[in-house]
Order: sequence, then structure tokens, then C-alpha cells
Amino acid sequence: MKEKTVEKLFDLKGKTCLITGAGGYLGGAMARALAEAGGRVVLTSRELGRAEEMARRLPDPNEVNHLGAVLDHMDFDELPKRFQAISEQTGCINVLVNNGHEHCPNDWTDISGEQFTRMLANASGYFLLSRLVHEQSVDSGQTASIIMLGSMYGQVSSYPDAYKGLAPASSVAYHTLKGGVLQLTRHLAAYWAQDAVRVNSLSPGPFPAESANQDMVERLKGYSPMRRMGHPTELKGAVVFLASEASSYMTGQNLVVDGGWTAV
Repeated sequence: MKEKTVEKLFDLKGKTCLITGAGGYLGGAMARALAEAGGRVVLTSRELGRAEEMARRLPDPNEVNHLGAVLDHMDFDELPKRFQAISEQTGCINVLVNNGHEHCPNDWTDISGEQFTRMLANASGYFLLSRLVHEQSVDSGQTASIIMLGSMYGQVSSYPDAYKGLAPASSVAYHTLKGGVLQLTRHLAAYWAQDAVRVNSLSPGPFPAESANQDMVERLKGYSPMRRMGHPTELKGAVVFLASEASSYMTGQNLVVDGGWTAV
């Protein structure tokens, strides 16, 4: 086998990359990364106008014309139709980033059973969308890379003292969801490897948005070996690595970008 250069391994030229939740704090950075690496990016939202505006803002070095499209990973009945509509415009989806996330602010003290179940439905959406990509890849004879968004909170417990008196505790349903996403990743990877469909997860550590309680953020810094929070740009290299041939012999793994948080 001829050895590929690093530049070629990380190149996404000719790849179509679908990312959900691309208008979010971290999703926007990852969408830009995929575009900067040469991929054609499909950004989805529940609102077409918002998705199209996000697509217009992306860099387009290869003039591939990024696409904004309507898709809600929590609307299970409509999901196949929306995916089909996107595929008719783009052809086969080569990279899927399951980043979309419906949030629930309630912590363990007041979350209802219905809210808890609704939070876990995010994982159902990740699975159903991943299965559509897998089926399309098998039918077309192409490879695919699926990236699930996990979290350090899928691996470690919460830190009550960091939140006490300042903000609600980190959501018990969120921790449960992200732990499940990591297991979903491993399960699908084992079944789909023979079909040349890779499934990995990307788990950010502490990446609080500017709207987060800053006193709480200062407390959280004390738990980090780097004594700081992450910046969205620090996920860009990781998502391109998982999306590209640079990680071609990697599946079923969880890439953690957390400043060393889960190492201690």
C-alpha cells in the first residue's frame, strides 16, 4: 500500500459531511472544521432559514456549496423522509456528526419522568440517523465515518461542590444519556465494522459557553489539571481526525478532549 501523506489523510475533499446541531456553541466550530478540511457540509436545523444562513457563513475553499437543511433528530417519524430529501441533493453521506442535543435544565431534584425519558430520546435519534447512514453506505458500496458526541460526564460523576449555591446540579439525565451514547458507539462499531462503517465518539470535557455562571466556571477550573476550560476551536482537529482517513483503523473508540480531567 502506498503511504499517504498527512495532508492527504486529513483531507475531506470529495466527502459529504452531515452535522446536526451545527448552530450551537460547539457544533459551529466543528462544522467550520469540516468545511476547512475540504468537505461539503450539510448543516441541519429545525428551521430551514437558520440552517441556510449557517451554511452561507462556512468557509468553502473548494467551492462545494454547503447545504442547510431541515432535520430534527428527535422527530422519529419524519427522520427517514428528511434524510432522503438531503441525500437526493447531496448523494451519499460519508460523514455523520451526531451533535444535535435537546437540552433539559432540570437536575435530580425536580426532573420528571417524562423529562428524563425525553432526554434519553436524544440517543434514539442518534441511533436512527446512524442506521440510515449505514444502510445508505452499504447500498452504495461506500465507506462512512459516524461520530457520536459524548461527554466527560458520560465517564465520570458530577462535582456537587462546583455547582452548590450557584447553579442547578449537572443533569442526571444528561449523565445517563452520555454514558449510553458511549455504549451505543461501541455496540454499533462492532456490528458495522465489516461493512466499512466506522463509529467513534468524541467526548468534550468542560467547554462552558459565555452564558454559564462564571463563579461556577472558576470552581470547575480547580478540578482540571490544566486549570482552565476548553475553547471550541480545540475540538476542530479532533473532529477532522475522526471524520477523515487519518483514523481509518479506528472504530468503537471514545476520543476525549478534556484537558486531562478524566485522567485524574
